Amino acid sequence: MHIARPVADSGLALASGARPPEPELATGKPVSTMPMLSATCHCGCIRIEIPSRPKSATNCNCSLCRRLGALWAYYDIDQVRVHGHPEFTADYVWGDKTLRTVRCRNCGCVTHWEPLGAEHGKRMAVNIRNFDPQDIGPVRIRLFDGANTWRYIDEHGSGV
Repeated sequence: MHIARPVADSGLALASGARPPEPELATGKPVSTMPMLSATCHCGCIRIEIPSRPKSATNCNCSLCRRLGALWAYYDIDQVRVHGHPEFTADYVWGDKTLRTVRCRNCGCVTHWEPLGAEHGKRMAVNIRNFDPQDIGPVRIRLFDGANTWRYIDEHGSGV
């Protein structure tokens, strides 16, 4: 799990008034200083930063994702910064209990999912619907049949 704290520009303040330390990754590695694309949940308590525009996004029709309406973009867990997590988040674990879906406790926006064993080399998914569409640009949306076949539907010529 990412260790993240509210940051000065998020509008949140620490009780002590001190500036929070920079976030670290779950692996304990320092966060890169490279420019990142940034988005927030609706209220701004959670900020997600990704290193680049996604090449594609996944629209999954499993029982959870179809209810969330999320578009998932996948990144190595070491490439994503999550600020305000876990202080301002709630998570949902279901099914085979290998990942947690994370949302803001205040506004309810789903921001990402991450593996329960968050270690180097694993991937996570970011809900790109939280990003400004102009920042993300055109993205191929892949249809994934998480309800039945566990395959990408668009690879096989059929639709939803």
